Amino acid sequence: MVAEHFLPFRKSTVVSLCADELPDAERKSFVDFARLLSALVHHEFYARGEAVLDDYQLVDPAEDVRAVHAATREDRAAARVRVEGELVALAEAADFTRIDAAEIERAFAEHSLVKVRLEVDEADIDTAMFFRRGISERTEQVRSLFGLRRRTIRFVSYGKVLVYVAFTERPEAVADRPNGGVLLKLFGNVPRNDLEMLYPSVRVRMRPLDKLLIGVPAVVSGIIVVATKLVASLGPLILLLAFWVGLREEAVRLDQATLITLGAGVAAFGGYLVRQFSKFKNRKIKLMKTLSEHLYFRNLDNDAGVFHHLLGAAEESEVKEAVLAYHFLRTAHRPLTAAELDQRVEDWFRRRWGTTFDFQIRDGLRRLREWELITEHEHRTFAALPLAEARQRLDSHWDNLFRIGPEADDTVLRAG
Repeated sequence: MVAEHFLPFRKSTVVSLCADELPDAERKSFVDFARLLSALVHHEFYARGEAVLDDYQLVDPAEDVRAVHAATREDRAAARVRVEGELVALAEAADFTRIDAAEIERAFAEHSLVKVRLEVDEADIDTAMFFRRGISERTEQVRSLFGLRRRTIRFVSYGKVLVYVAFTERPEAVADRPNGGVLLKLFGNVPRNDLEMLYPSVRVRMRPLDKLLIGVPAVVSGIIVVATKLVASLGPLILLLAFWVGLREEAVRLDQATLITLGAGVAAFGGYLVRQFSKFKNRKIKLMKTLSEHLYFRNLDNDAGVFHHLLGAAEESEVKEAVLAYHFLRTAHRPLTAAELDQRVEDWFRRRWGTTFDFQIRDGLRRLREWELITEHEHRTFAALPLAEARQRLDSHWDNLFRIGPEADDTVLRAG
């Protein structure tokens, strides 16, 4: 299984693990450093969140939020481009991996854990993107042979799956068909073979087994009904038709008893057809109920809430990467290359905490460069500033975020 970028520890846990390796006199200072670093990253993601949520409101307006100006079709199209670009960027920052078309096709081809056969109507889908995070192998007991046999199966499961679908915008709306707009959902604990269930325009279809369970009893009971009820009651009517066309010379008299028998036979056959149709509909309703329950208990978030989730996950991921990069550079006995730093972090988590992941060293170093917390030496090696100096620089960056310039001060005084 390929290692992911996702590190399955909370930000506070990562800070604590690093601080525990330091001398007692440095621990509080390091925790304060991490809090300042986290505050700076949070401020950046707050601004990104406000921008993308404004655009998302144009693409998929919330019913309880009023708009001052009506958005044009061009406004919505431009906002959708920005939303999709930021969605991909945030998903990558939050350590999600894009699911390619081949993996989706494999989900359709392989048997799903939920015994439902599905088909997707892609006629109104303009863009579809799936992202996953947190791969694990799980086991589950499934029943077969009408519940008489149980077997344990192993399957690959995704901790979180992000689904984005944009629908084609048509000049006129069509009943029961989506027109424009987007769908954004987040699911948890999704088996890899069940990815097709997350499509919004999925349709339930009968499996061959379902058709056999309904069709075989229907054929057998149909033969019995026709042989015992319908043929016996239709006998006089057949003889009458034969007399009318000249195939029989003796006339046939239809008395009241014959007509009652004929009506009973037709009613029995009609009731048989209604029962079989009801069985088919009930089986399909049961399959749709299974699908709905499967999705209901796995749904984590929807619409704008997904962006809130992504913003928080991306922010936490970038803080962890920057804290780890600084800690391992500062505690190293010599400057390290990016590859050496990457390897040290991965080895430490694998050796100490039994966790395998692909550390994103690039993002961590980028943050440290932006805040001037590291120095670059020959042969592209890096060293961290002393902890006291690093805290001071972060504090200076934080103060400058909210510094009010002289022009603003003059404006406030004149307004007063």
